[in-house]
Amino acid sequence: MFKQSFSQVTRQNKVETINTDFVVAGGGLAGVCAAISAARAGSNVVLIQDRPVLGGNASSEVRLWALGATSHMGNNNRWSREGGVIDEIMLDNLRQNHQGNPLIFDAILLDKVKSEANITLLLNTAAYQVNKIDDHTIKSIDAFCSQNSTHYQVNASLFCDATGDGLVAFNAGAAFRIGAEAKHEFDEGLAPEEANDDLLGHTLFFYSKRADAPVEYKAPSFAYTQEEIGAIPRCKNLSETDSGCKFWWIEYGGVRDTIYETEDIKWELWKIVYGIWDYIKNSGEFEDVDDLTLEWIGTVPGKRESRRFEGEYMLTQRDIVEQTQFEDAISFGGWAIDIHPAEGVYSNKPACSQFHSKGVYQIPYRCFISRDIHNLYYAGRIISATHMAFGSTRVMITCAHGGQAVGEAAAMCKDLALLPKDILETSNMKTLQNRLNSKGHGLAGIELDLSTNIISNAKISASSTLEITRLPASDEWLNLAQPVAQLLPFNAGKAPTFSFIVNAEKATELTLELRVSDKAFNYTPEVVLKSQTLQLQAGEQSIEFDCSDVNIGEQYGFVTLLGNEAISVQTTDQLLTGTCSVFKKVHKAVSNTGKQEAPANSGIDEFEFWTPERRPKGQNLAMTVTPAIQAYSTESLTNGHLRPWLKANAWVADLTDEQPTLTVKWPTPQEISGIQLYFDTDTDHALETVLMVHPEKRMPYTVQNYRVKLADGSVIAEVTDNYQTINNVAFEKPISADTLIIEFEHPSQQVPASLFSIHCW
Repeated sequence: MFKQSFSQVTRQNKVETINTDFVVAGGGLAGVCAAISAARAGSNVVLIQDRPVLGGNASSEVRLWALGATSHMGNNNRWSREGGVIDEIMLDNLRQNHQGNPLIFDAILLDKVKSEANITLLLNTAAYQVNKIDDHTIKSIDAFCSQNSTHYQVNASLFCDATGDGLVAFNAGAAFRIGAEAKHEFDEGLAPEEANDDLLGHTLFFYSKRADAPVEYKAPSFAYTQEEIGAIPRCKNLSETDSGCKFWWIEYGGVRDTIYETEDIKWELWKIVYGIWDYIKNSGEFEDVDDLTLEWIGTVPGKRESRRFEGEYMLTQRDIVEQTQFEDAISFGGWAIDIHPAEGVYSNKPACSQFHSKGVYQIPYRCFISRDIHNLYYAGRIISATHMAFGSTRVMITCAHGGQAVGEAAAMCKDLALLPKDILETSNMKTLQNRLNSKGHGLAGIELDLSTNIISNAKISASSTLEITRLPASDEWLNLAQPVAQLLPFNAGKAPTFSFIVNAEKATELTLELRVSDKAFNYTPEVVLKSQTLQLQAGEQSIEFDCSDVNIGEQYGFVTLLGNEAISVQTTDQLLTGTCSVFKKVHKAVSNTGKQEAPANSGIDEFEFWTPERRPKGQNLAMTVTPAIQAYSTESLTNGHLRPWLKANAWVADLTDEQPTLTVKWPTPQEISGIQLYFDTDTDHALETVLMVHPEKRMPYTVQNYRVKLADGSVIAEVTDNYQTINNVAFEKPISADTLIIEFEHPSQQVPASLFSIHCW
């Protein structure tokens, strides 16, 4: 028994002091990835999260699907899914949670963080005070956990603010902005003529489900009435079949203080949401709703915008649209510039205006470091960007990708006794980029330097290498009600001749085009290299598109069949790494109407969207290619590119090869502790975390089973059931050998084994 007498003075809660290398405040996806990245690189990390679960807007408390550059696969950003830690998390979620249960995603994030021995996780703990050594240096953060009544003082040499509202940076005195910059300040065509206080608002989601009997509903007294809901402009979009984050447009707060009035904004959203459900259930305006019942309503609104902090560089609309190349690029984005009216549901304007760039854009390191506080990083939606650029950088997977770059940078600072700004020195930046890419970060166009890896001295040979010469026809036909293109990696020189099998309902004509992107690294087919119109007879027939009179660079090209609903083309079941079919189609979820039309003087490009279908749709076109495209080689395994960029950058085995094998041979024996393999996990495919159901638990291109042997045939490692991009295969004990043999199994009868890169340590 414990007994304590009356105290005349106020008692103090328990105080615990923690000393660490790196403090991350904020446990959204940006903070989680920053913490994991730094911990895996050897730093001791304290992750402070003021909620009971991790994930922020992606958590079960808010339940927004996490997205980034892939943008629901509704833009022209091919093979753009973010790599590294967030890729690993997303693939884990696909494998364990392809039906999109937000509670399971919570557990996946918690498991990832708790599995890292170098991370101390403080849940339900709010950082509330910064202590500084001097004007420009943070010494510690004070935090309080309401669940265990403990005050924490966390001391470190480096800090990261990933809190969303920038609580640490604000308290530390860093410069920040709220609202929209004027058009003239950064020459942004979409920006308002004069600066204003307009913000993107909060959203509060709800789920419904069908019961096995009628369910009555009576709204709480605080809910808006049916008449009031019916008068809200945005509620004209209501559908009884929608659920969860399909109600992203239930938005409010952009005309309020989105920091200090968040609780008031939440109550307004509750009034709206409970009123909407009453309207759906009881107004008589909706059919077949008697059996519907509320399953869940959020208690924490998803917040879009508040403070943005000033770093060494501020990303702008022009950087996104023009795809500015930065020497200090450490992350990338690809979501549209997505701006919402500040009035939210009470606005008569469209719920959002989304303007896409022609491809992904780079985000420089300088956006993640504080201009004012020398040992502070920014991560998440508070990074240094204008309001217009923020419209794109704010989405969660983009935030996560930048967060993991920050974590790696912080670990590098610890290793080399640097401050964040010191990494801007050229050699340090190259080192950081290399460290990131070695972990699959996916900085397209910035190759991984393998000169110091022993693989650079090896000769790699293959039992077979696929040539793109024939994609065999299946029994399926694709109607050309919408234009379709086969996206292929071309060799530099004369283009091949392509043959297809088509079926015409009547005598008609078909126009074929060979297109490329103006910028070779993009996938927007705005340049027509050749166009040919063929006259077709009724019935099934073979057609030929001879492009041998066209010179093409080493880049991706679109073999395009324009729309004619009287024609169908035969498809194939084969899937090949670095290829896909794309369609000129509408994708309303990302404001894709087939073509982007830019407002006058907006600085936005006009172009067509050619986007893939989601599996099980989206088959490649059956075709023959003469001469064959030499798209795959063992040289790709050491060229430093870990995903398609300008070319496929992969070795692919021939499907007729029953035992695809790579042989790695050195002139002399090497001391080898393990190998690192980079597989194809289809970075073209969006992996929304919740609500959406994915048709598979692993990417169909991914090698699942393989073994590593020595020259004498002895097996030194064997992997089964792989579904991840990066495999680090440590041998039971280091070996001395001049030869390694890697035997693969094809992922399926229609998908050949492939590999992007191989390293040894």
